[in-house]
Amino acid sequence: MSERQPAYVASSPELLPLAESVATGWRRLGVRGHLLARNVDTGEQLGFDVATPVPMASVAKVPLGLAVLERTATGGLDAARQITIDPVDGSFGSTGIAAYRHPATVAVGDLVYQMLSVSDNAAADTLLDLVGVDGMQQSLREWGCTGIQFRHRMQRMYDCAAGVAGDDFGLAMELAITSESTGHHVIETLDPAQGNVASAAALVDLLQWVWLDQIAVPAATAELRRLMSLQVFTFRLSADLRSDTVRVSGKTGSFLHLRHEIGMVEAESGDRVAIAALTRSTRRAKVAHDVDLAIGAAARSAFEALRR
Repeated sequence: MSERQPAYVASSPELLPLAESVATGWRRLGVRGHLLARNVDTGEQLGFDVATPVPMASVAKVPLGLAVLERTATGGLDAARQITIDPVDGSFGSTGIAAYRHPATVAVGDLVYQMLSVSDNAAADTLLDLVGVDGMQQSLREWGCTGIQFRHRMQRMYDCAAGVAGDDFGLAMELAITSESTGHHVIETLDPAQGNVASAAALVDLLQWVWLDQIAVPAATAELRRLMSLQVFTFRLSADLRSDTVRVSGKTGSFLHLRHEIGMVEAESGDRVAIAALTRSTRRAKVAHDVDLAIGAAARSAFEALRR
């Protein structure tokens, strides 16, 4: 992993030491990271390496959710439409319909809920089939989200990993980590030129526009905010933040060495901070609670620093 200095972002001099501290801490854990935190009302922000395109993993379900919700709000899709998903034709995953053993029939609107609340890969791929990759790209262009690229279904990630490593998770992890240092990605969907990718800056822009109703249509952004607040996974951004007076609406993304989360942190005081934390680890471990907790600690520090 390169020891180059990160490119820091700080809207005021007093925020720079915090950005530097987070980047240093992540490097000590064996993590290459990309962080941006922004108060969406004041514009104050801090972070590092915010323009680098990174494979999104399940973070891609946020723009996909917005695309589907925009179409249901404007009549392009019927939220009540019933779709049957057969495990034989489905997508790999340990949560939601992806883990079912028998066919399930679910409404489009409920598939969006499944996708965002429990990160259901089968729900995501079914919805992407309705929108189409070209349709996703068209929506991203119309929204001005030039830093987000959509190229494939969720299942494609697993197919590409299995294509080079079979059922050997350890080998797939090793190949993913080695590829980071060589720049030659043997797992196609981890290649920024071929995968679903976004930068931290582009994802924070998306969150800001969603929370300020500056993208798509208000009915779609309102529903996306509601669904993101229902995410059941609270071990990253929320780890050091969630309380009776603070709400985190987020979406995790995990695949091999990738551990991400994006979200909006809102306090009863009215403070709203959008955060994108994207990490790539050199650790050959499926579970790394210290990395998850480091993301949570960074989120809390950034939120406290950017509060008005």
